Amino acid sequence: MSSEPTETFWLSKSLEQMDPSEWESLCDGCGRCCLVKLQDEDTEAIAYTDIGCKLLDDDGCRCRDYPNRQAQVPDCVRLTPATVRALDWLPPSCAYRLVEEGRDLYWWHHLVSGDRDTVHHAGVSVRGKVAALEDDLPLEDFIEHLVRWPLRLPRGAAAKTRPARAAAPLKAPARSGRPD
Repeated sequence: MSSEPTETFWLSKSLEQMDPSEWESLCDGCGRCCLVKLQDEDTEAIAYTDIGCKLLDDDGCRCRDYPNRQAQVPDCVRLTPATVRALDWLPPSCAYRLVEEGRDLYWWHHLVSGDRDTVHHAGVSVRGKVAALEDDLPLEDFIEHLVRWPLRLPRGAAAKTRPARAAAPLKAPARSGRPD
C-alpha cells in the first residue's frame, strides 16, 4: 500500500481500486456534504441548508473530529464506493462523484492545482457561506435556511482548466526622468 497518492490516480483507478491514502486525498475539502440536508417526508426530495454539521469547521471546511465523527453524529454518512453510487445529494463538484462518473477533476481541486486553498479561492467551498452550525439553531428554524447554491458551481469553477484572468489594465509608460 502506498503512503503517497500517485499522480492522476483518479484517471486510471476506480473508486474500489484506490488505496486508503488515495481515497482520503480525493476529498476536495469544500464542506458541501457537511451541510445539513432536509428530506421531504412525502416526496423524499432532498434540500440543502446553509447550516453546517456541528463538527464542521466552517473556515477550514473540514470535520473537527473526523476519526470519531460517526460516534458524535450518528447520521454522518461514511463515503464508500457503494454510498457514492447510491447518494443523489452529493454536490455535482464532488470528486468522488466525478470519478464514479468517469469524469476528471476540476482545476481548483488540490490534486490538480497542488494547493488545498484553491477550492476556497474558486468559491466552491462553504467558507463564508455557513449561517450557523446545527446545534446553534432550533430544528424548527432549519426550513428558513434552505439554499440552492451547494448544487451549483460558481462562475469559472465549472471549467476543467483554470479560467484565464482578465488582462490587467494598461498603465501609462513610466517616464525616464529625461525631458522628451
